[in-house]
Amino acid sequence: MRKFKKIAALVLSGGILGSLLTGCGGADKIVIGSKDFSENIVLSEIMAQLIENDIDITVERKLNMGGTFVNFEAIKNGDIDLYPEYTGTGLTAQLEMDVINDADEVYNIVKREFESQFGVKWLEPLGFNNTYAMGVTAEAAEKYNLEKTSDLTAVAGDLVFGGEHEFFDRQDGYDGLIAAYGIKSFKNLAKMNVSLKYQAIGQGQMDVTDVFTTDGQIIEFNLKILEDDLGFFPPYYAAPIVKNETLKKHPELEGVLNKLAGQISDEDMTNLNYQVDVEKKSIEEVAKGFLESKGLLN
Repeated sequence: MRKFKKIAALVLSGGILGSLLTGCGGADKIVIGSKDFSENIVLSEIMAQLIENDIDITVERKLNMGGTFVNFEAIKNGDIDLYPEYTGTGLTAQLEMDVINDADEVYNIVKREFESQFGVKWLEPLGFNNTYAMGVTAEAAEKYNLEKTSDLTAVAGDLVFGGEHEFFDRQDGYDGLIAAYGIKSFKNLAKMNVSLKYQAIGQGQMDVTDVFTTDGQIIEFNLKILEDDLGFFPPYYAAPIVKNETLKKHPELEGVLNKLAGQISDEDMTNLNYQVDVEKKSIEEVAKGFLESKGLLN
């Protein structure tokens, strides 16, 4: 009987030890998510490589997860620890607040409200402002003399508009845009996955689309970017957002990621996107090249 008890005790203690070891392994892992477009994936890979360079910790990548709401639910639920988000998205899509055009005010609001409502901290902005804009083909721009978004109002009935599904579901998206600019209707609307949007406009299937101002395909497809002359779109400054629980376990993470603060200009981001989307370089190669150019890798 005593022998049996000793064996049972060993099994039990081994089980407890195994659980503790498993728990420690889980605690020493950072899970990074990303949205389903190149820029966000590149930013997540940049953050992942920087963390791996500076901290002795395992980084699990869950890249190309889906749209804004997929990533936001994942970080709230603890499925991921961090991902790159945009201030304008946080304000309008997640907090469901009205558009504000002052960049500092938007950042301060999302920083405060995310921490109080969701237990998620906004770190320092990365530097670039990837706001929405209307992009039109060179042919449409020339034919209708398009320079500003308000120029679409008089000719929208002759033009096909296409965009990704998320743009039609946001407060700062399609419905808000046409209301702000008094656009009655386009000739036709096309909703598609973000990966197909530029392919469609490049093939002449539509005339107007929503773009992010750092998209590499703007150069590839020679799109004309219309001035948002009514200031409809809010600022979209990118920043890492991290669960507070994660920062409590790994406080050093904040200092590491804040090394990226102000390091990525609009031109830098457009170039990184162009390398991935047009030159077809790998995400890993582009991220590493950027970090090396900034002297952030040992």
